[in-house]
Order: sequence, then structure tokens, then C-alpha cells
Amino acid sequence: MNTPPSPYQIKAFTYVAREGSFSLAANVLGVTQSSITQHVGKLETLMGTQLFVRRRSGLELTRAGTELFAISDRLATMEQLVNEKVSDFSALTDGHIRLIANAPRPAMPIVAQYGKLYPQVQIDFTLFNWTTAMTLLAERRIDIAIATEPEESAALYTHELRRSRYKAHMRKDHPLASRNSISLRDLQAETLVLPEDGSLTQKIVRAKMHEYNLDFFRILRTTTFPMVKEAVLHNLGIGLLLERSLFPSDNLVAVDVEEMPEEYRDCIAIPADKRELRLIRSFLDVAVEVRAGGGF
Repeated sequence: MNTPPSPYQIKAFTYVAREGSFSLAANVLGVTQSSITQHVGKLETLMGTQLFVRRRSGLELTRAGTELFAISDRLATMEQLVNEKVSDFSALTDGHIRLIANAPRPAMPIVAQYGKLYPQVQIDFTLFNWTTAMTLLAERRIDIAIATEPEESAALYTHELRRSRYKAHMRKDHPLASRNSISLRDLQAETLVLPEDGSLTQKIVRAKMHEYNLDFFRILRTTTFPMVKEAVLHNLGIGLLLERSLFPSDNLVAVDVEEMPEEYRDCIAIPADKRELRLIRSFLDVAVEVRAGGGF
């Protein structure tokens, strides 16, 4: 008869996976790092496989670890919900939110306002391309994603923040900057600045190239949206980005693109079972307030 894992082993593993660190998991759970290490080691022995790979950049879940975490994190979330229901949570005294986005806006204004209201809550905020963001969300490696057109899933709760169109971003002294609109064909002679591979922008631009039988011979790929802005400001090319993806600059203008009239939704996406967690609800409430106030 197989020996079942203990709740302590599952909990230790789950928090190591959440925090990406044995020491951080120990701090969150209020136990020693050695006890966390022992629990995870015993679980790995019981399963007959590694759950983590230790790399220079940190811990990485193995395939078995990823599959187990998809279940154990749900159990940990349910435990959190139960604790919140039976405890007095009249005020947020601490907490930790793992937040990602695929562009600085509208995420930054929400994070800033949340920090003012709940300075005791730690927010880990990182920018990822759209494909990576969707993977991390599906694997429950993060709590909240602010992303454009998140994938539809019964396992996700989404809340729309705004809609926007793609525009050509260029320096105000560029010859095309004075026009009310331009065609993608006008950009064929320009260097096109796009976010990295895996971004939703690249996916949409390539679809438009195919639809209109266009080729762009000079494409500069950057790592993040802020890098696109810097490239355009340094006169390296024209960026195709959603309007208001970047914070305003007196030296930039955004021009309508005739072949790209569609509006795209920027949404908050949350694992559905985490929606009622107090930290998550408080963040969503702040996002709604920032939106109502025109903060992005």
C-alpha cells in the first residue's frame, strides 16, 4: 500500500513553489528552513522524482512539480479562504501579491495607488511577454496578471479595465508625425520597432502582414515595451503599440493605423478560485477605482 504524503509535505512544497525559495517559504510559514527542506525531500522520495531543479537563477519546477503545484496551490488557496472566513480580517496587516503584466500601463497606476492604500502588502511586479504571462497564469505561478486579451478559460476570472487600438508611435519630428492616419504600407520603408518574440503585438502585426500581403524588411525587436519607447525616442524606428501602452512623452506622437481599427481589451486575469481572497479582492477594488478616476 502506498504511503500518502503528509499535509506538511504538501504545504512545504506548495509554498516553496509559490515563493521560488526554501528560505522565503520558511519565513512565510514561520518554520525553519531545514524543516521545509526535509518535508520537500521526503515528498520527492515518496514520489520517486525531483520536484525542483536548482539553477543559478533560482528554483525551477520540474514537469512533475508543475503538475503537482497545479493541484496543491488550489488546496492552499482553499485553506486561505477558510482562514479568512473564520478570522477577523477587518484590516489588511500584511501579505504578498505576485503580479505580472505585459506592458507598464495600466499596471503601474494601479500598483502605485495600491501601495499608498496598503503599504504593508508586498507586491512582486514583473513585465513578461504575452505568451509567458499566459503560461505563468495557467500554471498558477502568479496571483494576478494585467494583460491584453487574456486567453479565455473557465479557470480564470477576468475583469476588463479599458480598450485601446494599435497606433504608430514615432518622434514628433518624424515626417509622418503630422498625419492624422497612416497605412501599414507607409511603414514598409521604415524600421519597425516591436516587442520581443512571444508578445501579442508581434502576433497581431504578423497576422496583419499576412492579411494585406505585406513585408517589413527592417524590424527591430526589443525586450520590453519600455525598450520600444527608448528605441523610438532615439530615432531607431517607429513602434507599433497599443495607445497608452507607454507613459506620455512630449517628444512622441501616436498616429492611427488605417488597417488596425480593432479595439483590444486590457484585463485583470486571476485564477478563479483566488478571486475571493482578501488581498486579491482589495487589488481588484483599487483597479476599479483607478479606472473610474481615469488613472490610465
